[in-house]
Amino acid sequence: MADFKDKLNNSKDKIVGEVKEKVGKVTGNEELELKGKIQSAKSDIKEKINKDDIGKDMHEIKEDIAEKINNIIDKNKDKKYNKEDK
Repeated sequence: MADFKDKLNNSKDKIVGEVKEKVGKVTGNEELELKGKIQSAKSDIKEKINKDDIGKDMHEIKEDIAEKINNIIDKNKDKKYNKEDK
């Protein structure tokens, strides 16, 4: 039963994260967009862990998280600088 609850909560977090991301994009709220991306990424990682993906150890999972967050931050910085240049 706990497994079902975990899957349900994970799916909810994924959907909520994606909605936050899209609302942030539409409204120009970069903070909300970033929070949505992070929430969605955390959901993806939890899903991988729950699938017993033994091939990845915790170090690789941490690296995946750091890489996703850094990519999001870099993308937002680029977006911000492009707006300032116009």
